[in-house]
Order: sequence, then C-alpha cells, then structure tokens
Amino acid sequence: MSAATREKLLEGALRTLTEQGIAKTSARSVAAAAGVNQALVFYHFGSVDELLSEACRYGTEQRVARYRERLAAVSTLGELLEFGRVMHEEERAAGAVAVLGQLLAGAQTQPRLAAATAAGLSLWVAEVEQVLARVLGASPLGGFVDVVGLARAVAASFVGIELYEGVDAEGARRALDALEELGALVAALDDLGPVAQRALRHRLRRATR
Repeated sequence: MSAATREKLLEGALRTLTEQGIAKTSARSVAAAAGVNQALVFYHFGSVDELLSEACRYGTEQRVARYRERLAAVSTLGELLEFGRVMHEEERAAGAVAVLGQLLAGAQTQPRLAAATAAGLSLWVAEVEQVLARVLGASPLGGFVDVVGLARAVAASFVGIELYEGVDAEGARRALDALEELGALVAALDDLGPVAQRALRHRLRRATR
C-alpha cells in the first residue's frame, strides 16, 4: 500500500506540473491529483520539494526506459537525429516537454530541484553517449570528437528545441532540419573510400594539434 501511494503521489506531481505549472504545484494540488490525503505528501517525502525531486527522477527513468531499445538499434548519426525528431513529437504529446519546462523554471531558484533535474537529464545524456560512441567509433571522425561533450551538446540542443518550439514552432522545425543536414554530411564522410578517409584523418590530426 505504501509503495502504491508513493507512486500515486509521484504520478500526481508530474500531472500537476503538466496541467498547472510549478507555481501552482503544492501538497494540496498534488494530493488532489493523486486522490489521497495531502498529509501523505509529507509522510512519504517530507516536503513538496523532495516530492518534486523524486518525481523528476521517476518520470525521467520511465521516459528513458521507453526509448532504450530503439536507441540501441541506432547505427548512424542520421538515424540518431531522425529518432530525435520522432522522440521530440512523442515527448511533447505525452506532456513530458511541459514537465521539463516547469522543472527547469523551478530549478533556477531551488537548488535541490536543480540537482534532481540535472540528474534526470544525465540519464538521457548517458544513453546518447553510448549511441555516439558506437556510431562515431567507425567513422573518419572517430578519435577526433569528444563524445562525452558531444552527448551533452546533443542533449542540450534537443532540450532547447523542445522549449523553443513553444514560442517559434517553425524555428524549431528548421533547427531540427539543420541538425539532420549535419547528419547527412557525416554520412557522406563515412561513404568516402579508404584513401580519402586516410587523407581526411591526416587533415584532422593537423587541425587538432
């Protein structure tokens, strides 16, 4: 019963963030969304901030698990970017983008929520990092790209695009198109013959010394 109540509160917190925003997220509103007594918020989590922190991790773990199998099947950068577009649409439809926006807004003034949001985003980064390491490992760019840093850049780009779409949908679409064009350029490098790839690696070594 206790575990079921905790899960109801976590789901209620995420639903409240989506529907009412962080400014209206309180023990009362979360308990109402969860269908339980508001005293249970403090019994199980101690505070609303701690509940939101747990809800952030809980929600992110669920979303990442949803896509893990599809991410494991990605074999090119172009496929990763194409998947990112599909995921973007699915996450917006599911309300996850709205939750992220509210968490990021609250994180500006609440250190505990900032830490939880960063931890949640790190779960996405870890998945993207695995894909990039696999995809770029056999590419002419392999060994010349900071995969750890690039994974964070990709994650940050998609977070930015998800939030940006709310004020400029066309601009967000063009940003995704531009990322896919970069993926096509990398794919073109992969199609180069052995001699051209060696020449490219030589130029890259000289450029990165």
